[in-house]
Amino acid sequence: MAEAVITMKDVKRVYEMGDSKVYALRGISFSIAQGEFVTIMGPSGSGKSTCMNMIGCLDRPSEGSVLIDGRETALMTEKELAVLRNKTVGFVFQQYFLLNSMTVLENVMLPLRYAGTDKKERRALAESALEKVGLKDRMLHRPYELSGGQKQRVAIARATVTKPRIILADEPTGALDTATGKAVMKLFWEINSTGTTVVIVTHDPRVGASAKRCIKILDGLIQADVKVVHRHAVSPAARAVVKSSAGKIHQ
Repeated sequence: MAEAVITMKDVKRVYEMGDSKVYALRGISFSIAQGEFVTIMGPSGSGKSTCMNMIGCLDRPSEGSVLIDGRETALMTEKELAVLRNKTVGFVFQQYFLLNSMTVLENVMLPLRYAGTDKKERRALAESALEKVGLKDRMLHRPYELSGGQKQRVAIARATVTKPRIILADEPTGALDTATGKAVMKLFWEINSTGTTVVIVTHDPRVGASAKRCIKILDGLIQADVKVVHRHAVSPAARAVVKSSAGKIHQ
């Protein structure tokens, strides 16, 4: 059994809103091993986004313990959390969050800049990451010149360029059409095939069932935690499909 890269123990998160309290998480526990492909699924208000914020070191628990790569996040300073986010977790968001003032290449280089990577190496790593998602020919374009599918592939390249142990994606197919969404999910399978842990937060049952394991959350509690059997685990043939799909996404 691979070591746990994410561990949540009896995690509660309570938000104070005036005189009232909102219980986003009511005591959840689970571990995700290095190399797993997991979806966290639930409707709006279920607590899945709060769970994502815990994994991404964007929030701290009111009670309980969150360990990322073996480190207790509640005991870390803001600077230490920023370093952990930069080196350990790569983020992919539904709305991409690309900077239109920068080229595609510069957007992908940005996490490496924050990490203090040499400029020449930053460029080489960013070009390689863009090539893997089929967008090296667009690296000097601006994000506003790209389609939705292309923007999401840039976001995936940016998330993977630092070679993090965890890729954390929030509704990564939510703004895409069905065909483009399937191609993006194939990219996540390709990333996972290299040993990277992939965690996708979603409300979409199709995306929820597309990983190797699905954790379902409702009203701040885990309702189910199930293994999913797939016929399409990434093989050499599937990798060829990923590369082919990456070059054909138009939305």
